Amino acid sequence: MEGPQVIADAQRLASSFSTLPTAEAQPTIIVVSGLPGTGKSHFSRRLAERLPFLILESDALRKQLFPKPTYSAEESAYLFRTMYYMIEELLKKGIPVILDATNLEERYRERLYNITERLNARLIMVSVKAPPEVVQKRLKERMAKKNARDNSDADWAVYQKMQMTAEKISRHHFTVDTSRDITPAIDKIVREAKR
Repeated sequence: MEGPQVIADAQRLASSFSTLPTAEAQPTIIVVSGLPGTGKSHFSRRLAERLPFLILESDALRKQLFPKPTYSAEESAYLFRTMYYMIEELLKKGIPVILDATNLEERYRERLYNITERLNARLIMVSVKAPPEVVQKRLKERMAKKNARDNSDADWAVYQKMQMTAEKISRHHFTVDTSRDITPAIDKIVREAKR
């Protein structure tokens, strides 16, 4: 059971969504995981063009919770506790969700597995990747021209540090290389979500 502060913050974040997708009898959560700069947010937005799902983007939610983020372990743990509480509440209401977050370690993904099993929700796992040289170029460009749609502050050093903690997803998952055309992967995931 989460503490009152997590619940209050989750409710505050949830109240910022202008519209919610139509509830489903058995809601689906699509978990998009990957290192910074691999294209999770772009992929999630493209997916949401085809599926009426609510995107929970960890970088955007972090900045709502912490206007001057420090990216400390404590801050990240609090952010994820709040997000997991929100996910649980949304799925209980039948709201389909796309989670756009690094989610690099299996012990954290375990919590998502437990939530979906307990609520009988559908879980689709997606691992987003790109060759390191592509990621490095993207991150350099991102830092040079911060645009309003980009909520991430991660640079190449953050990518390299996080690469050390990345673990393979133990469940069935789709792997998408965003340096290539992502349309076929999106088609497959949309078909899976509509099954």
